[in-house]
Amino acid sequence: MFIDYSKIKVKAGDGGSGCSSFRREKFVPFGGPDGGNGGKGGDIIIKTNSNLATLIDYRYKKSYKAKRGQHGQGKNKNGKNGEGIILEVPIGTVVKEDGELICDLIEDAQEFIAAKGGRGGKGNAVFATSTDQAPTKWETGQKGEEKVLELELKVLAEVGLVGFPNSGKSTLLSKISAAKPKIADYPFTTLHPNLGTVAKDSYQTFVAADIPGLIEGAHKGKGLGDKFLKHIERAKILVFLIESVSNDISGDYNKLLNELGAFNEEILQKSRIVVISKIDLIKDKEGININLNDEIPVIKVSSFSGEGLEKLIYTISGFLGEK
Repeated sequence: MFIDYSKIKVKAGDGGSGCSSFRREKFVPFGGPDGGNGGKGGDIIIKTNSNLATLIDYRYKKSYKAKRGQHGQGKNKNGKNGEGIILEVPIGTVVKEDGELICDLIEDAQEFIAAKGGRGGKGNAVFATSTDQAPTKWETGQKGEEKVLELELKVLAEVGLVGFPNSGKSTLLSKISAAKPKIADYPFTTLHPNLGTVAKDSYQTFVAADIPGLIEGAHKGKGLGDKFLKHIERAKILVFLIESVSNDISGDYNKLLNELGAFNEEILQKSRIVVISKIDLIKDKEGININLNDEIPVIKVSSFSGEGLEKLIYTISGFLGEK
């Protein structure tokens, strides 16, 4: 099951309190202070793991609490530090607090301290001075940080495939990579992003992501678009798939642009390639017209016959080489 969002509560460990104690030994009735310090509370650490692909581990368990530090003891014994907790997440996970981004984890084994454990309190031995050789003062441990965090997964792909339902995105991905997405002739076959590694040759590869098909109003929550548009925010190139049998190819392209812009205007700054898909279904391939900026290439492909696929791969690779 693909889970790309979860809200969790984390509580770092409290620091242990310091100890107020005095050395008591035979023949030493008035020994000095020997109260130890409290241990530090455990941290809550979020760490990426390249073997993970979803946030499903955080779908059911929503609360995490680290161990508190032990209290200090007499005979200058410091309390042990509390054991922290490491929460493993997929690469590409974004951490937010109150809707604000606080960390973007895009590398393997990258760590982020999400909640810091409290500092341990000082024992009375620390407060001994030349003028106060028998202090009774000691400190309580600090409270560990407590937060409500949002974990949001955004897949790492250089190329994002965008289109309406049944435009041929999943089929295209299966033909140009080793990915095996679910393919069927009905809307919303794709229910989660699919990733595929595409090889131009032995030396150059890129990762493409197929997201569920968009419909008008996707940025407002219609269909599945609002949940998955975020997965193309990291892409360097957007590949727009439009069916050759469409009655208004230019209109479809503009509708897709409007949905992306309404979701995040910055997405429109990315490089684009327009793919006219399923050209095996029409006879007049040359009659297909779409009014675009001259800098945006238009490539006609058929995932069924393979026509245009090599040209598409080389065009994408050329764009990536310029980045």
